[in-house]
Parts: sequence; structure tokens; C-alpha cells
Amino acid sequence: MNDSKRINQLDLNLLKVFKTLYAEQNMTRAADLLHLTPSAVSHAVKRLRFALGDDLFVRSQNKMVPTPACQRMAPTIINNLTRLQQALQQWGEFDPSTSDHHFHIGMHDALEPSVVPRLAKVLARCAPKVGFSSIKVDRANIGRELASSKIDLAIDVAVPFKAPVKRLDMIATDFMVLMREDHPDCNDISKEKYLEATHITVSNRPSGMTAEDALFQERGVERKSLIRCQNYFAAREIVRESDQILTLPRLLALRLLEKGLAIKPVPFNLTPFPTSLYWHEHTENDAALSWLRNLIIKEIKLD
Repeated sequence: MNDSKRINQLDLNLLKVFKTLYAEQNMTRAADLLHLTPSAVSHAVKRLRFALGDDLFVRSQNKMVPTPACQRMAPTIINNLTRLQQALQQWGEFDPSTSDHHFHIGMHDALEPSVVPRLAKVLARCAPKVGFSSIKVDRANIGRELASSKIDLAIDVAVPFKAPVKRLDMIATDFMVLMREDHPDCNDISKEKYLEATHITVSNRPSGMTAEDALFQERGVERKSLIRCQNYFAAREIVRESDQILTLPRLLALRLLEKGLAIKPVPFNLTPFPTSLYWHEHTENDAALSWLRNLIIKEIKLD
């Protein structure tokens, strides 16, 4: 049984030895990687054994084999040690060419086809060890998720957040209509025919206006929608098999366009809809996040 006082007084440098020895299971190789002598590694393990009340490793031929307790606890310890190292890294210089940092980017899934492949390609070129996760975030919660650092940045349609959330509009896109090539109105989608048509709407929310609905409301336009689905790929399949039409941003329409389908301009003027980059002001001077923001602004062209 370990002693809480010993744990509180534990030298955290010993955990680096623990992590390396657990990975290598060889005292000499661990010493070489840590630039220590085998004797120093052995002494560190002895101190850990005393603090934790367990042998941790037992010698078997040329290997240092983890005990059952060590095997059970090591993944949690190593994972948290890695997270601590990443957190501490943010106070120092950020070198994208050598960093193995992992970013978390809040993003609507409709934007993934335009953003994720491009960002992955750019990172492979200039920051090969850096990774990122695209995370689905409710638009209304972007500010809260940024404040709690659950996400580092967000990319979404323009939402009027106040400080401390900061926003930069990346592109203003117009809307297009996706329909079958042999749709009766494909060659003449007038305003009247557009309003008479049956529409599909796409939203992750069970009810409420979509992004384009807000613009239609400004124009006093009301359309008929029989089906509301969660993603544009499902909506595209409905368009393919019916006379229903889908209104969506141009960049997404171009991504979804396939044989048998056509895209046409919305037949009346709508205010171009901006896609924006969001971040929290407490990350303004963070080296890693400043680098990522600038990279996205410069390299990820949503056209």
C-alpha cells in the first residue's frame, strides 16, 4: 500500500524514467534514451518502488517485465504525463517542424470536406508530427467550448459572439440550388418556380431556422420543406430520386455535385453568407494556437 505523503513528495522526473522503462523493458536501452547511466535508472526505479509500494518491474532474463499493478496503471499515468507535457509546451516556443501537438477544432460536419483534407495536406508538409481532431460542436455552444478549452478553434458560419470570443470572417459565399439534371425546372428555375418547389432542409438541430432560412426571412421569403435531415449527403440522395430541391452554400454544392445532378443560382439576391474562424481571447498569445490560426487563414481557402 502506498503512502499519500510519499506520493505528494514524489519527484515527477521519476515518471519520465517510468514511462521510458515501461516502453523499453530494458534498463540499458532506457538509460541510453534518457542520457543517464543504468545505475541512475535503477536508483530512480527504487525510489518509485518505495513511493508506490510495488515492485513495478521484475527482471526476467534480459527484460524488465511490468508487474500486474504496473501493467494496469501505466497507460493512465503515461497518458496524463503526455498531456502534462503538451500543456507545459504551450508556455515555450512552438516549433511546428518537430512538435507532436494535437489540436481540437470545432467544425460543422458540412465544412469537413472543404477544410479537413486541405488542413491535413498542409500539416503533412510543414508540421508532420502535428495532428488534429475535427469535433462536432453545437453552434450555440461555441463560446462555452472555447472558454473551457474543449476546442482550440472553431470554423462555422458567422454567429454574433461578443468578447471574449474573437472572430475573423474567412469567406462570404453565395447559395446555390442542387437538383436533378432532368428536373422539370432545371433549365428555368425562376423565383416563382423556386417558391413553388418542395425543399429539403439540412440541420443537426431538430427544429428552428437553418442558416439560409435566416437570409430568406430578411427577404420575406417562405419556402415549403417536407423533409429535414441531418447531413447533406443524405439530402443529395433525396434530390437524386425526387423533384425536391436543396439550397446550400456554393462551396458545398460543388463538393456534392455528381453525374445526373446540376447546380443553379438561387433565383433572387441573398446576402453572401460568411464562414468564420473563432477563438478565445485567452489563447491570443499562445504560440501553438497563433501558429494554427495563421496557418488556416493563409492556407485553407474555402473557395
